[in-house]
Amino acid sequence: MSRILGFILLVVCFGCDTSTTNRNPYLQEIGFRFDINTNLPLYSNLTNEGSAIYIDGGQAGTRGIFVIKTLSAFAGYRAFEASCPNHTPNNCSTMTLDTSRNAVTCECDDYNYSLFTGQLLTNLGEDQKFYNMLEYRVAVGSGVITVTN
Repeated sequence: MSRILGFILLVVCFGCDTSTTNRNPYLQEIGFRFDINTNLPLYSNLTNEGSAIYIDGGQAGTRGIFVIKTLSAFAGYRAFEASCPNHTPNNCSTMTLDTSRNAVTCECDDYNYSLFTGQLLTNLGEDQKFYNMLEYRVAVGSGVITVTN
């Protein structure tokens, strides 16, 4: 019995992760809730797979949000912060949407990010630290997409 307790104690002690969270220092995670009614003409293209839209920063996120309808085999929808994750919010940090590639571009340094994954597409040097896009929670129900943080 004492061997079993010793083994359990050993697993608990060495099973804990001591690494710190890789928190993005450039973006604040502000709280918001934004509902998108896909029955409205303004948002109706979100019913098509691969379609993405930008929602202005006065309504959601720090500099706005990008919402994309992914392939049905995946989560369905994803939402990301529109402010470049590798800069503090400023006059060039609001990214622009390229619907032909389902990507966004940071005007400050021409960094490109995928809207399907939120990952940086631009190749950087090995010693450069970078952050991927900040993703928000998405819930879908009855033709309404709810994006929250």
